[in-house]
Amino acid sequence: MYLPPHDPHVDDPMRFKPLFRIHLMERKCATVECMYGHKGPHNGHIQIVKKDEFSTKCNQTDHHRMSGGRQEEFRTWLREEWGRTLEDIFHEHMQELILMKFIYTSQYDNCLTYRRIYLPPSSPDDLIKPGLFKGTYGSHGLEIVMLSFHGKKAKGTKITGDPNIPAGQQTVEIDLAHPLQLPDIENLRDFSELSRIVLEVQEQIRREEEEKEHKQEEDDRSQQAASQPAAKTGGGEGAEGEETAAGAEGATQDKAPASHPFVLPMGVISRNEDYPRTCRICFYGTGLIAGHGFTSPERTPGVFVLFDDDRFGFIWLELKSFSLYCRIKVSFQNAEAPSREAFDEMLKNIQSLAT
Repeated sequence: MYLPPHDPHVDDPMRFKPLFRIHLMERKCATVECMYGHKGPHNGHIQIVKKDEFSTKCNQTDHHRMSGGRQEEFRTWLREEWGRTLEDIFHEHMQELILMKFIYTSQYDNCLTYRRIYLPPSSPDDLIKPGLFKGTYGSHGLEIVMLSFHGKKAKGTKITGDPNIPAGQQTVEIDLAHPLQLPDIENLRDFSELSRIVLEVQEQIRREEEEKEHKQEEDDRSQQAASQPAAKTGGGEGAEGEETAAGAEGATQDKAPASHPFVLPMGVISRNEDYPRTCRICFYGTGLIAGHGFTSPERTPGVFVLFDDDRFGFIWLELKSFSLYCRIKVSFQNAEAPSREAFDEMLKNIQSLAT
């Protein structure tokens, strides 16, 4: 298991923790050992669920318990997961969230399901190389996000989640067709100025969507009543508009390597104050927020900030919060993992032995 570094050190390497191991022996004999807990390896079980998915189950969960009870288990978990003690965390809301996470994760320490992650394809036209990133999420700590590109959109999908936004949800969406021209460094410190710029772009996007819908309705009517040349003219205008937008986007990306001074506006909270003070380019985007249990989810405006090939940030306008993301570069060599084909074959062998 690869865990994020301790909050808020997003630049630190991932942490490696073995969860189970498989022994394949002669005479078609195999054993599975659970590595969870602090009492050493013990008896476990593996089962194939479906393609790209399998589950592990611990048969001796007493090995997960500690002599000091749940309180000792919680304090040990806190040191390992957060690198601190509860006394170091003064914010009551953060204490509550951490306790919720411990209760949730400890419920499933004896039975876990694993699903294969397929990384997004890469294209020469992408703003940066897609992949996995560590990101700061306020009191939730560090979480893993997969960045992918889809034409004029970029998406950040949660690989790990929290009590508000679970794994699998699209945490941020970046509109690559709408770059933001940030004010000079002094005016950038004014949150109201940044808010004005973002909300103006939001209103511009709303008008563009309305015009697009209106034009689509007119084109539909003209196709039914107008002549063929008129329809071609309408299509030509649309193509010209797309070419202009694509050209503008290409011009924007050509300028991307240039760096500009950057600082967070006053009042914007950041878990990590060691963010880059220069950026390449900024885009309008939206971030997903929700209540506990993913209640009342809504997309809110924000600013995507590209620092370099391996780091980006997102300013959550409504929350007055900043998330810093850093690329995961781990090669998984510590796991000494077999190839995908070898691992799949190993699971099949264990499954046949179990039946």
